[in-house]
This record gives sequence, structure tokens and C-alpha cells, in this order.
Amino acid sequence: MKTLIVNGFVIDPSQNLESKKDILIEGKKIQGIYPVGEAPSADRTIDASDCIVIPGLVDLHTHLREPGFEYKETIASGTMAAVKGGFTTVCCMPNTKPSNDSESVTEFIMDKARKEGACTVYPIGAVTRGQKGEELTELDAMSKSGCIAFSDDGMPVTNSLIMRRALEYSKIFNVPIIAHCEDPFLAEGGSVNEGFYSTTVGLKGIPKAAEEIMVARDIILCELTGGKLHIAHVSSGGSVRIIREAKARGIAVTAETCPHYFSLTDERLTTYDTNLKVNPPVRTQEDVDAIKEGLRDGTLDIIATDHAPHHSDDKNREFDTAAFGISGLETAFALSLKLVKDGLIDLNYLIKLMCLRPSLIAGISKGTLQPGADADLAIINTEKEYTVDSAKFLSKGKNSPFHSWQLTGKIEHTIAMGKLYNWD
Repeated sequence: MKTLIVNGFVIDPSQNLESKKDILIEGKKIQGIYPVGEAPSADRTIDASDCIVIPGLVDLHTHLREPGFEYKETIASGTMAAVKGGFTTVCCMPNTKPSNDSESVTEFIMDKARKEGACTVYPIGAVTRGQKGEELTELDAMSKSGCIAFSDDGMPVTNSLIMRRALEYSKIFNVPIIAHCEDPFLAEGGSVNEGFYSTTVGLKGIPKAAEEIMVARDIILCELTGGKLHIAHVSSGGSVRIIREAKARGIAVTAETCPHYFSLTDERLTTYDTNLKVNPPVRTQEDVDAIKEGLRDGTLDIIATDHAPHHSDDKNREFDTAAFGISGLETAFALSLKLVKDGLIDLNYLIKLMCLRPSLIAGISKGTLQPGADADLAIINTEKEYTVDSAKFLSKGKNSPFHSWQLTGKIEHTIAMGKLYNWD
């Protein structure tokens, strides 16, 4: 099957490409990029007029929940949510049941993804057995089985010696350690950002220091070991400052943030909407401004979703007992596009943040439209407005604080490994 995409404005940072082009896909691969009107004929044609055509988005931080929590999400439902959001590659975190701390679980996820996944899935293995922070997993064997990174996300690695060893191995095996930076003693019992609004609404807060202390520790260990450290879901302006200073000193640390950390503030806690409950918590306007500046100046390398779907029973309860997490795959691009609309960054740079850089950090051959690459693309009308209806999410998790928001930037088509998905 040959598919020809015509009249689209193609943006591919991997080739410094920004112009109107036609793209020919043959099977699961990109066959070529041509001047408009000069491509060979194809079996079907997609008119991308008034749209941008970009490499499929790559999410370095997704929770697919399977195995063990299929009532929250499955690989099938999570990857459908991904392609609906323009993502053609997702890297899934290990906090499943059992945890992805062995070759057998890794192989299960990969086999399930091949059979039922709508897009490419790369497993992220646990740093420690059972994510208990006590004993390292077999990083080498799990890497060979398909893990592209390691993280105890959801749980911090509090033992500094174990984190040191993990970073040493990361250098040997050339895989990143993705750090969930949280001091559990400072954060214990908290459910929101510690500050004015936590006091106002009467909820126990989590101080920014709970994140920043561990960011600083892990950067120190990265400098000590020369390992590959990637810091997950940065929410605090203090963390941005620490990472910026580390990069200025030549430490090879990378970092991500998520759309909710530059789209929301803790002021909205006055609604007691449990869909706002996420870990780390959304923070102040000052932190939002610092996150945006960190994205603009390159301190923060990528935008990830931290897609964390939950069953409604996990959210429809009192705030302090509700589950942490936001279902984020289906709103991430439009929320991030607002950075472009507000003049903070340009469109090419946004695509770099969500396509090319995540692929480079993970060491995977994605995020490009070069001929011969996997046929992973998103066709997006960046001017089309729509209203978020979380009830219509393809994810099982409807837990979104962005329900009823007016957003701009509609995914019209997604092509994942040559398979076309149309979104009305």
C-alpha cells in the first residue's frame, strides 16, 4: 500500500525542513519527500492543505498500566489514546503489577504491544526489584530484552548508593536512568503544593524542596559517575534553576516537564477537583513562569505527558485519598501549542521538544521523516479549535482537569507504522 500526503507544510527538525512538500509512504516506511506535485502516484492520497505534517510525537513518560491494572488502562486503549493525540511512540513506565523488573515482564509488554498496540511501545524497566529501592534489577539483561531506559517512577530511589550504582551501569549499558525526584519524608501525606492555597483549602502540602533536594542529589551523583541521568516531570522553579546551573557546569543531565506544569497553578485547588491531583503537584504562577523559561532556554529538554489514567472510582473520592495522576495523551499537543501561540517558542522548536529530542534521549530511531524511517506522522490543523470532552477520550482514564477547555490544534490524521487513523 502506497500513501501520498500532499500539500502539507512539513516540519522536521531532524532535517532542518520547513516547507510545503509531498510525502510518499510505502508499507511501514517513508519512501521519499518531494516538491509539491512531483511525487509518484499512490494507492491513496491525503490532502494536508492548511495542516502541518510532522514526525509522530514521542512520549518518554507514559503509564499504560498493563499488566495488573487493566481496569485503569490497557496497552490497546493507551496506544489508541496516544495516536488520537498524535503520538506514534510511547515509552511505558514500570509501575505495573507485577512491576516491570524482569525480562519476562518486559517480553510480555513487547509481545502484547506487537499484537494489540496501535503504535510503537518501548518498555522502561524498573531500577530496583519491585520498585522498592533495595536491590538493582538486571539492567543488562532487561536492556537486551527491549528496555530503553530504567526508572522507579512513582517511587523515588532514596538509597544514594543504589542510585549511584544505577547511574554507573547506565554509562556502561548506554541507557538513561529516569529519576522520580521526591524526598518521601518531606512529601509524606501531602496531596497538593505546599503554600497559600494548601492552607486555604485545608489540604496537606508537598513542599517544593521535596523535589529540589532529590534533583540536586541525583545531579551530584550524575557528576560523580558520568552516568546518563534524565529527570522526570519537573514542576518547580527551583529544580529548573538547579538543572540550569548543572548544565552550565557541563553535567550531561536531561530533563522533562509536562503540559500540566505550564498550564495549571494551585490556585485552582479551590474547586477541590481531584483531577488536579498529580505527583509532583501543580504549583504556583512563579513556578509556571520558570518552567516556561526552562523550556525556552533549553534547560528542560523535552515535553512528556506523564499520562496516568485512573478508573473513576480512584478519583471520585475525598481529595486526600484520591489517586495522583492526569490522563494526558489526548490533550498534550494542543496544550503545548499554546507556548507557540503565546510567542514563547516557535513551532519548529516545539516539534523538537516532542519528537526529536525524546528519541535522542531514549536512543531510538524515531522522531524523523527521513526517507527509510518508520512511517510515523501526525497531520495537524494548528488553527482549528475544539472543546475537550474527557468522556470521549479513547483512554480508559477520563481523569483530566482540562475537560471543557477550549484548545487550538486539532490532530486530523495519525499514521503509525504506516497505518492510517482519521479523527473527525
